[in-house]
Amino acid sequence: MTEPGATGRKPATGRLVAAGLLAATVTVALYVIGRVHTPNYTVSLFGQAGLAAIMLKSLLATVVLGLAGVQVLLALWLYHKLPLAGSPPRPVRRWHRATGFALFAVTVPVAVHCLLAYGVQLTSTRVAVHSLAGCLFYGAFTAKVLLVRSRRLPGWALPAAGGTLAVLVAVLWYTSAAWYYNGFQLPGL
Repeated sequence: MTEPGATGRKPATGRLVAAGLLAATVTVALYVIGRVHTPNYTVSLFGQAGLAAIMLKSLLATVVLGLAGVQVLLALWLYHKLPLAGSPPRPVRRWHRATGFALFAVTVPVAVHCLLAYGVQLTSTRVAVHSLAGCLFYGAFTAKVLLVRSRRLPGWALPAAGGTLAVLVAVLWYTSAAWYYNGFQLPGL
């Protein structure tokens, strides 16, 4: 005989494990593809190459960072963790989804350019952290998409996935746009 509530725990555990495995698979696949790919530094992003592409990617990364900040605030509001905000109105959930979609949509051309132009490089600490964070971002995004529709997960699972995405966006911005805006040096290091 099974313990009461045990049946609810098993499917939730299975979903968590499946999301984690698929996230790891996406992360590793991007890493392997990026490592075996021969970089082509002449690849353009919306017609921009070289320094112009870096400027454009820095701008887009800053937009992504702003959208990630909005995402975090909306999520805090949805989870009633935003002091003095009160209960979120119904559109907040839609705004959260829309900004999440926009955030992801803006990252795709940047990531494709990075993968084609540079691949996954481990030549310096900054480049390695940026490359690995990029691979992890899409793995974490995969996990969040899988977890967002599940109703039987532990309460920490979705905020952990969303928080991981926000941290990875900040790391990616710091190792790219902040590096560019600071005269090709990482601020604080």
